[in-house]
Amino acid sequence: MSSPELTELERLRLTPGHIERVVVLTGAGISAESGIPTFRAVDGYWSRYRPEDLATPEAFAQNPQVVWEWYLARRHTIAQADPNAGHYALVEMDKLLSGQFTLITQNVDGLHQRAGSHDLFELHGNIFINRCSLCSRRFSDEVLNFQELPPVCPSCRGAIRPDVVWFGENLNISTVEDAFTRAREATLFLSIGTSSVVHPAATLPIVAAENGAFLIEVNPELTPISEGADLSLRAPASRVLPRITEMIRTILTSTASKKLS
Repeated sequence: MSSPELTELERLRLTPGHIERVVVLTGAGISAESGIPTFRAVDGYWSRYRPEDLATPEAFAQNPQVVWEWYLARRHTIAQADPNAGHYALVEMDKLLSGQFTLITQNVDGLHQRAGSHDLFELHGNIFINRCSLCSRRFSDEVLNFQELPPVCPSCRGAIRPDVVWFGENLNISTVEDAFTRAREATLFLSIGTSSVVHPAATLPIVAAENGAFLIEVNPELTPISEGADLSLRAPASRVLPRITEMIRTILTSTASKKLS
């Protein structure tokens, strides 16, 4: 680890108090390291469209076939990607901090689950889950017919849509409230690969810091929370998160040894 940012991380001294309740928020940056383009970074055929023109209830009502074709293309791109070291480090962090760890993500790509994360808060939904636009029931791909788009709900014959939050739609209130509760209770908050401009997620690290959490940001670019973070690193999550996980392991091992001595 030779960069100034990572050298700064090496000087970080976390304590048992820091890791009592750890909350992590991830954004597009951690997925970009796996080769998944950010939401607006499109090329080829779909570059003629703006996401704001496709990811809306109005677009789906007017032309559900085009919206589904776009989402199926995005699914194909995501399916070619694999979780990276950052994703796997968070899985290990969760195991180490059993019951003291919360993962919140703005991503819809399911890479956290593929790496082995469970019980995470998906603020914006999941692109691989299908939901009926009428009865709101959810279905796996196996029970739907994608030969004609949009697929039809097996229960009410309504149009099936991706189970993601579109422009103009509200996030699930219960999920958001639970995420803010965890942020307020955090002793350590990690903001990973998120631009910190999309609300309400952008407020989570601020709320955590205001309630006493030690705030670490990991992002290649400066963001609105960089100046207020206790540690802000311009480095890839795939390099930083394994190191933080090892720091937590060391703390837990040391604490356990002291209890036995």
